[in-house]
Amino acid sequence: MAKRVRENDGADGSARLRRCIASGDVCDTNAMVRLVLDPEGVVVPDVAAGLPGRGFWLSARRDAVKTACEKNLFAKAARAKAIAPPGLAGEIERQLTRRCLDLLGIARRAGATAVGFEKAKAQIQAGRVGLFIEAADGSVKGRAKMTASAPRVPVIDVLTGAEIGAAVGREYAVHIVVEAGPIADKLLREATRLGGFRTDRPTDVQ
Repeated sequence: MAKRVRENDGADGSARLRRCIASGDVCDTNAMVRLVLDPEGVVVPDVAAGLPGRGFWLSARRDAVKTACEKNLFAKAARAKAIAPPGLAGEIERQLTRRCLDLLGIARRAGATAVGFEKAKAQIQAGRVGLFIEAADGSVKGRAKMTASAPRVPVIDVLTGAEIGAAVGREYAVHIVVEAGPIADKLLREATRLGGFRTDRPTDVQ
């Protein structure tokens, strides 16, 4: 008998598996986004999974949000009126981007980042790298050169150089390494979710 999955809740973060209302797939919540209905019945993103109320889970992909909106799946899941506002996927992307940049800022203030090619290479040589952050609009060749010496280290490439720079006090940044640890782990999870909403990458600068 198939195991029953408790659906459409999770505000307390007590469970790790939820069913996507768009695809029906059961996924780890680290790869999903939660949404709730506000008192007026409007669908509101809850990317931190902390808001009270009836929740709905979607795979962290732009197309999943589009399907849920087009097929009125929020109302079907709630068995009540549910209004999906225009630009819902864009708002989720904005919130996930903010979470990534906030985490990057925390890592910088904790002294857990190295910015720029030479400083990043020094961290690699010291064996303290838990995560590469490479600008989505940076050079493919430069990215390959940076990551070649640590091929098993995960790479985040969903943020632009301007976004990364703003988080670390620069106008623009292409290469950053984050030391291994809880911040790097959380940043990787959030960036993976963000990647599902940033399927169109900027043109690489050669």
